[in-house]
Amino acid sequence: MPKILIIDDDAGARRMITRILVESGHEVIEAEDGVDGVRKYGEERPNLIITDIIMPEKEGIQTITDIRSSGSTVGIIAISGGGSGGGNLYLNMAEELGADAVLAKPFRPSELLALVEDLLARDRSGSQAEVVTGRN
Repeated sequence: MPKILIIDDDAGARRMITRILVESGHEVIEAEDGVDGVRKYGEERPNLIITDIIMPEKEGIQTITDIRSSGSTVGIIAISGGGSGGGNLYLNMAEELGADAVLAKPFRPSELLALVEDLLARDRSGSQAEVVTGRN
């Protein structure tokens, strides 16, 4: 069963994403910010990471950078509702720094699951395909 790490400071968002993924047959690990997320990544070695961008302590951009600088090729989906600076700016930056896919909040469960399944399939096949975006 694929193991997915969700990093989001919003407990409600984590619960929603966890429910979607568990109902689809995935094991889920939760972290409340980037510091906790990087620690749990090192301990659990998940098959995929879903990280929010705007968080206290260590935000998602730094979390992605830290994970990529360790040499990891784990699939990463960056999500953001935008904050005051606009979501697309943060999501574009996340792609440039190593996220494999981005998804703007709010999103439909089917959008999230499509990205998750695509990245997990790549992980199983060992291929490194081009960047996927959940945006139009």
